[in-house]
Amino acid sequence: MIKENLEYVENRIAEACKRAGRDRSEVTLIAVSKTKPVSDLREAMACGITVFGENKVQEIRDKTAEITEPLSWHMIGHLQANKVKYLPGVACMIHSVDNKKLADEIEKQAAKHDLVMDVLVEVNMAHEDTKFGLSPDEAIDFVKEISTLPHLNIRGFMTIAPYTEDPESNRVYFKGLRELKDKVNELNIPNVKMDTLSMGMTGDYEVAIEEGATFVRVGTGIFGERDYSKKENP
Repeated sequence: MIKENLEYVENRIAEACKRAGRDRSEVTLIAVSKTKPVSDLREAMACGITVFGENKVQEIRDKTAEITEPLSWHMIGHLQANKVKYLPGVACMIHSVDNKKLADEIEKQAAKHDLVMDVLVEVNMAHEDTKFGLSPDEAIDFVKEISTLPHLNIRGFMTIAPYTEDPESNRVYFKGLRELKDKVNELNIPNVKMDTLSMGMTGDYEVAIEEGATFVRVGTGIFGERDYSKKENP
């Protein structure tokens, strides 16, 4: 089933790129593997998937201990500062930076490992109370504030749009995030050149691609529904 699902998703990504006049190579599919067993990831790997997204640090640690092949692991969930120490050298990008304390801790841990961590600033485009992220109005000042941290490479923005039955209703948020990225680039903030938009999930990734997404995060559309009855580590 994973193979068939991936073929379906790939076709939809290609069609969305065509509609938007974009090259397929401009969009990276992140297979969101949270709560899924390693056997499912290996099935996706057999189909050519090399980029995976996880919501919890413990899952990244467990899975990278078991899967030693060279893959790109993205931390896409809310991140507590005290868990950052486990990510340098394991995750290639953190998508969910939304406060100075977290940015400072990433700086500290990346410096310890003598590396520069690629990060995205999370923006709550729809102002949803249940979601993390900065408001669009706060985002640019925050980028300026953390742009001086030498071990952070601020690559762009991430957003989680509202759950909806109508993907078109999220177009306004994806368009707004792209405009925010463009505005940052126009400001020529030292050390900041944004080239990344992480937006769009199983229900709306085609619209996100049409509005400029460079990463789409698809989990259910690849692996099927998740079983949240299993107790997860915090």
